[in-house]
This record gives sequence, C-alpha cells and structure tokens, in this order.
Amino acid sequence: MRKLAKALSRHGLRVWYSDKHIPGAQQWHDEIGRALARCDWFLLVLSPRSVRSRWVKYELLYALREERYTDRILPVLHRPCNCASLSWTLPGFQMVDFTGDFDAACGRLLRRWGVVRRRG
Repeated sequence: MRKLAKALSRHGLRVWYSDKHIPGAQQWHDEIGRALARCDWFLLVLSPRSVRSRWVKYELLYALREERYTDRILPVLHRPCNCASLSWTLPGFQMVDFTGDFDAACGRLLRRWGVVRRRG
C-alpha cells in the first residue's frame, strides 16, 4: 500500500489510507468514516487478508451505498484472493491487477483516472 500511495502522490493525487493517516489511540473508525465522506474515489486493495476483514467490508458497503461513488469504486488486486467472499458485487468490477509488474499496473490505474504517467 505504501508503494502505491507514494506512486499516486508523485502524480499529484491525494491519497488517504489508515496505516498512514490514523495516529495511535485515535478513534480510528470515526477517522475512517470522515475520510470516506470526503474522498472522490474508493480504491479497494484486495488480498487474502483484506477480503477477510470486517472493516474492509464495512468500508466497501458504505461506498456501494453512496451514489457519489457510482462508477468510482476501483478494486486493485494486490494478491490473488477470492474477492467474491468480500462482496458478490466485486467480480463485476473492472480491476487493476497489481500481482505482476507494478509499474505497468500503475500505468493502467493512472490511465483509468486520465492521469499521464511520469517515469521515475
């Protein structure tokens, strides 16, 4: 996640994720809710661990209910997993596969947002 966040930030995209943006002892569920309320896109990083997380499921359910996230939920496959175990809706989404070449996957992700990829 850190590598992806760094690559997106390098291209001028604002990134929020819990490991970086929630200090210890903070009411983390409230901070996640505030972040979800202000984000334009919902990028869902999929791995065996994330599809088992009840909090990832709560976050996805929030995004699925919010009309402003229509066509703005973007699953990113970090590690092979059964994404349908998180939500039966996920197999229908166009995913960006990061299980292979990271730079190529970043290029595909950035193109999805209409961002020109910078080398380096």
